[in-house]
Amino acid sequence: MKPTGKSSKPPAPAAGRQKILLVDDHPFMRAGLAQLINKQADLVVCGEAGSPAEAAGVLAKTGVDLVLSDITMPGRSGLEFIKDLQAVHPGLPVLVVSMHDEMIYAERALRAGARGYIMKEAGGENLLAAIRQILAGQVYVSPKMSAKILDNLSAPKPRGSVSPIERLTNREFEVFQLIGHGKGTREIARQLGLSPKTVDVHRGHIKEKLALGDATALVRYAVRWVETQSHDPGRPA
Repeated sequence: MKPTGKSSKPPAPAAGRQKILLVDDHPFMRAGLAQLINKQADLVVCGEAGSPAEAAGVLAKTGVDLVLSDITMPGRSGLEFIKDLQAVHPGLPVLVVSMHDEMIYAERALRAGARGYIMKEAGGENLLAAIRQILAGQVYVSPKMSAKILDNLSAPKPRGSVSPIERLTNREFEVFQLIGHGKGTREIARQLGLSPKTVDVHRGHIKEKLALGDATALVRYAVRWVETQSHDPGRPA
C-alpha cells in the first residue's frame, strides 16, 4: 500500500523551539529530516505533508515558523506552491530542499518567494545552518550559487541576451526539463500529477514560446538544453 502524507504525531514542541513544516512526497525523506531536526534544542517538526494540498491543510490549523519544501511533488507545481504560500501566508519563510541542480532551479525558487535553496546532497549540518540563517531573517544559497546571482546582477546584459527558456512558466519549465530527459507525455503526466491532455497543452505553449515548429524540434531542443546544463564546464562533474 502506498504511504500517505500523514505521519505519526510529532513530539510536543518545547518552549522556544521554532516550528518547521516538512513538505515532501517521499515519506523516508521526511522521516530523515524530522529525525535530524527534532534532535535540535531550538527546532522542532510541527507537521508533515506529502503534497501542496496537504500542506495547505496543515498550515490552516498549525502555527509554523518555516516551511521546508521539495519542488517536485504530485499536483501543484512546487514553485507555484511557494507563490501560493506567499499570497496566503505573507512573510512565511520557505527553504527549498531539492535533488534538482541549484544552478537550474534556485533562481526560479527565489523569484517565486523562497528564502533559500539547498540540494539534498548538501548534508545535515549545511541544512541546519540554512534553516537557522533563514529563521534569522537572511537568505540562503550555496557560495557558488550566490556568486552566480551576483554576477547576473552586476554584469551588463546585451539586448536580446535573455534565454528563451526564461519565458517559460514554472510548470512549462518542469515539463520542458522532463522532455529533455527523454520522458513522454504519459510519463510526464504521471510524474507531475497532471492529465496527458494538460501536458500536451503545456507542450504546445512551450513550442510557441521557443518558436519550434513541431514535437520533434521540441524534443531535440530540450535534449540539447539538458545536455548543455549537464556539461557546463563551470559546474562540477
